[in-house]
Amino acid sequence: MFERRLYHHIDWALIGAVGAICAIGLAMIYSTTGGAGSVYWTQVYALGLGAMALVLCLTFDYRSLADKSHFFYLAMVIALVGVLFFGAVRGGSRRWLDLGAFNLQPSEFAKATLALMLAKMLGEERRSALTNTDLAIAIVLTLVPFLAIARQPDLGTAVTLLPILLVVAFVAGMPMRYVYTMVLLAVLAAPIAYKFGLQDYQRERISTFLDPAQDPRGAGYQQIQARITVGSGGVWGKGYLEGTQGQLRFLPVAHNDFIFSVLAEEQGLVGVLVALGLYLFVIMRALDAARLAKDRLGAYLVLGVLSSFTFQVVYNITMSAGLAPVKGLTLPLMSYGGSSMIATLTGFGLILNVRMRRFTN
Repeated sequence: MFERRLYHHIDWALIGAVGAICAIGLAMIYSTTGGAGSVYWTQVYALGLGAMALVLCLTFDYRSLADKSHFFYLAMVIALVGVLFFGAVRGGSRRWLDLGAFNLQPSEFAKATLALMLAKMLGEERRSALTNTDLAIAIVLTLVPFLAIARQPDLGTAVTLLPILLVVAFVAGMPMRYVYTMVLLAVLAAPIAYKFGLQDYQRERISTFLDPAQDPRGAGYQQIQARITVGSGGVWGKGYLEGTQGQLRFLPVAHNDFIFSVLAEEQGLVGVLVALGLYLFVIMRALDAARLAKDRLGAYLVLGVLSSFTFQVVYNITMSAGLAPVKGLTLPLMSYGGSSMIATLTGFGLILNVRMRRFTN
């Protein structure tokens, strides 16, 4: 449980940076949705619930949470399976559980849960080295939620689980030859996966990324509009609430997938650099928490949570600039999404937990 002396070891700088990013996100959501409507207030409520989840994660020792990781993992798998049968369908995808007062997206919580599970399994002090059996079990533990989420279908969120496996397994001692083998297999399997593993709309996204002009009013529309939005901001931007692409709805789902594009339009290069600086500070501060962790469990847990977060940040920003195929990956802490906000702040609660307890027995 939380002890009063631990209060002095809380990383307030990290909390401040995370809060600043959330504040920027709220301001951009307000701008792109036309004011304090239902979308804006949903995000505000989600931020409040996320803050409560963060505090709750600080209350208990992360080692106690890790001891119960198998229960959390089982609950996560049951929720993901439940979504496939009872989930609400929106836009052709079945990703949410309708709980009456709100909709819950279990796939968002799979990231922190998987990080906790793998950290517990591979970070035990009595383990001397990563064995092939350990790696096989870790792969299976990752594939179960990966396949369930991909079946929704939500390949974007499913892919965010892979960095957790790769990073935790690597720091746990996975030989580099395994990494090279995985990369080689991925390259060789790419054409087959493109032909038989992807849906038509997914193949269309890749082809239009390479040449958006081939369908400027259809599949390539978002890519083109995202580039226009980012480029139109210039150095200083058009001003808050003065952007045309976001305000006039030229850019679809601007408050969600492309909120960074709207930030670039309204605040320009200066605003982009501020946001990037905050994200970089958060990532570096979290890495410092992993370095200072008192045990391998804590270090692996931090790196697992951080790897998924960093991957999602980098992909969304490059996508918003038109440098990556359009995929339904939100920008953590900034984009609209209640489950995403709560789950992300839960993950940072675990990171803060590890750093805060670095001096405990």
